[in-house]
Amino acid sequence: MTVKVLVVDDSGFFRRRLTEILSSDSSIQVVGTASNGREAVEQTLALKPDVITMDYEMPVMDGITAVRNIMQRSPTPVLMFSSLTHEGARVTLDALDAGAVDYLPKNFEDISRNPQKVKQMLCDKIHVLAASNRRAWSKSSTATSPVPDTVINKIRPTVAPPITTRNEPATALNTLRSRTVAAAVKSPLAHTENSALITTSSPKRKAYRLLAIGTSTGGPVALQRVLTQLPASFPAPIVIIQHMPAAFTHAFAERLNKLCKIDVKEAEDGDLLRPGLALLAPGGKQMMIDSRGTVRVLPGDDRLNYKPCVDITFGSAAKVFNDKVLAVVLTGMGADGREGARMLKQSGSQVWAQDEASCVIYGMPMAIVKADLADAIYSLDDIGGYLVEACS
Repeated sequence: MTVKVLVVDDSGFFRRRLTEILSSDSSIQVVGTASNGREAVEQTLALKPDVITMDYEMPVMDGITAVRNIMQRSPTPVLMFSSLTHEGARVTLDALDAGAVDYLPKNFEDISRNPQKVKQMLCDKIHVLAASNRRAWSKSSTATSPVPDTVINKIRPTVAPPITTRNEPATALNTLRSRTVAAAVKSPLAHTENSALITTSSPKRKAYRLLAIGTSTGGPVALQRVLTQLPASFPAPIVIIQHMPAAFTHAFAERLNKLCKIDVKEAEDGDLLRPGLALLAPGGKQMMIDSRGTVRVLPGDDRLNYKPCVDITFGSAAKVFNDKVLAVVLTGMGADGREGARMLKQSGSQVWAQDEASCVIYGMPMAIVKADLADAIYSLDDIGGYLVEACS
């Protein structure tokens, strides 16, 4: 099946270059181009593309306003192009809030120096977005399910007990390297016999010493919907692994910190885990936990597809906290998190997966479910409330 694409950018050069790259894939057809946001809305209504590539800074109507208009009038998967700057990150996150599904850095040098790599990455993104779950991403990204006061009142601040298990981060990293290199492949997006399963019972309550969350495509909006439901007195430390460029994670942590009752910050080497604090893994690096309950931020390993990598963080947590971890795998392409979840399960910890119906991309959670590693499968809107209940 041919994927129809609308290319939107005020640069004639960039429109032509994107059209050339996409047209080199026989299963992708560029059905039209637009030079500003208003044209993008008009072309979307007229051409009914399967995917739209969108620039932000354009005359007449900017990209974010165009995305909002498109989502209201003819919801269509949008791939944003952004600069690798703090401001570019902020704008991209605004676009995701407006309804865009994913993003790519707008790097002209890469397009000229490594066209084959760019072609593969771009075409893969287009195909994934065309197969994405429109029901999930077309919902309002700001909608959250409030946590009942009766549940919030159950939460009492606690202090994590001292950690006695001794494992050095480098050792855990070496243990996981071979597994994660093999596991970092795309999961098929097709429906599976297990994908319709969903847990309706209350979660298992436990004195968890760590909540670990891993996600990728669709993750920024999903994380907002989950974390904004947690009270300031949430009793467990939190670590978050979101596949994201290095220039983006600081801005994303700042945004989450403003939206959430808990504290959120980009992790730094030496940060201490504490209740009510969520540490976001820095883009381009790996985040691990050492035997003292300290976060270690290590250089990204070029042999790993993902920097940060969910498997790496999950694996280190399994070695340090044994059966006292609650791990959650949210929407995302690929299978990152599966091998780390396997280590957590072997240590006796709990693993939850987001259900297919609420995922933008049912890849990472599906990998957990298919490997029979999920203790529970919850809809995105229910996960926050269940986390409060499970950790009370």
